[in-house]
Amino acid sequence: MSQPAFDFDLVVLGGGSGGLAGAFRAASHGARVALLEPGELGGTCVNVGCVPKKAMWLAASLAGDLAVAAQLGFDLPQTPTLDWPTLVAARQRYIHGIHASYRRRLDEAGIVLVPSRGRLVDAHTVECDNGNRLRGRHLLLATGSRPRRPDVPGAELAGVSDDFFAFHAPPGRVALVGGGYIAVELAGVLQALGCRVDILARGERLLSHSDAELVERLQEDYRQQGIGLHLGRELAAIEGGPGALCIRDRNGGTIDGCAHVILAIGRQANTAGIGLEAAGVELDGDGNVVVDAFQRSSVPHIAAVGDVTGRAMLTPVAISAARRAMDRVFGGRDDARLDYDDVPTVVFSHPPLAAVGLTEAQARERHGDAAVHVYRSLFRPMRQALVDRPRHSLFKLVCVGDERRVAGIHLLGEGADEILQGFAVALKRGITLDDLHDTVAIHPTSAEEVVLMR
Repeated sequence: MSQPAFDFDLVVLGGGSGGLAGAFRAASHGARVALLEPGELGGTCVNVGCVPKKAMWLAASLAGDLAVAAQLGFDLPQTPTLDWPTLVAARQRYIHGIHASYRRRLDEAGIVLVPSRGRLVDAHTVECDNGNRLRGRHLLLATGSRPRRPDVPGAELAGVSDDFFAFHAPPGRVALVGGGYIAVELAGVLQALGCRVDILARGERLLSHSDAELVERLQEDYRQQGIGLHLGRELAAIEGGPGALCIRDRNGGTIDGCAHVILAIGRQANTAGIGLEAAGVELDGDGNVVVDAFQRSSVPHIAAVGDVTGRAMLTPVAISAARRAMDRVFGGRDDARLDYDDVPTVVFSHPPLAAVGLTEAQARERHGDAAVHVYRSLFRPMRQALVDRPRHSLFKLVCVGDERRVAGIHLLGEGADEILQGFAVALKRGITLDDLHDTVAIHPTSAEEVVLMR
């Protein structure tokens, strides 16, 4: 039997961070690549995720800087006000520049961009919206995810996290439903930009995957900033009309007078309606593509990366996984795979919370109480001290064993987002507490606290 003809070495479904990274890496190895994307390039991250979120976070941080400037003697003739449309326009200009950069790079790499959805007809064939079919020797699934909606009365009255970026004016009072990083980040931004904000969360604390001690302090910071925290309360219904919404929880509590309600209760993989069953691709009970350590699905020549797998829904994870998968398939690196342990993360709260490695609770569960050593530094950054503000930073090291190997680094405070990256490299390389103590501190900085903890 003759070998079936393939139009491309790789057909990629999805032009988000993972799909683009996989396409570029495969093309760099000489593969013929087609990429299908029906919307704007960049996926959730660039369009309704981390990029516009960070732009809004920077604006919110600047609002705090202006308050400090006045206390340090800068003459501000009038109270600064935010022109929301100007901020949105600047944010969108930046995003449009990213779109243009992606299109240019795809063209330079010889990657065929198909502005269409893709549906698998069989394990090698993808059908486009117009009926055209592309055959790929290998397929890469990178269709991303979408926000979940709860099955409660009135859920249709609420927006989801994506809708936050559609605000072209200050949204007034906002209630966020959810206790994860999306709700926490949006709450901090909205409050700093002058909105009244409440968070309704089912859990007894926010950020259940973060170190409990730092979360407790962040929650106190949020309360001091005026954010209403309604913890241990599960959403039961949303009532009212435009601009006058009411949230009811299962304990009988209410949050009234909300101009907007934003649902941030998690995300669902985009696996429905793309023909995975026709190709024999296995899904788990939540609708995620099941993959092995090498990102292979149940069909070996079909890989999947990013949110569609349900694993660590973070842009850098999708990018790293895609590059390694393509190095394995096209670059001759049979052992190339992403190590999902010790992935650094940042919650862009106000202040930010950055972490890598094990929390204290995880370390005690894995290694036992006797083997775990915890070091803390609670301090007031210079900027806060200069204006006699009460906000403190809390940095924490979780070490294990007699050698006190650093197993977790947790930073809450100004600059934590920028401080962590280098220490994440060190943790990955097996740094010990003695190694930190042997490092000369940079003074005066917040970062020096990491090497001074004893």
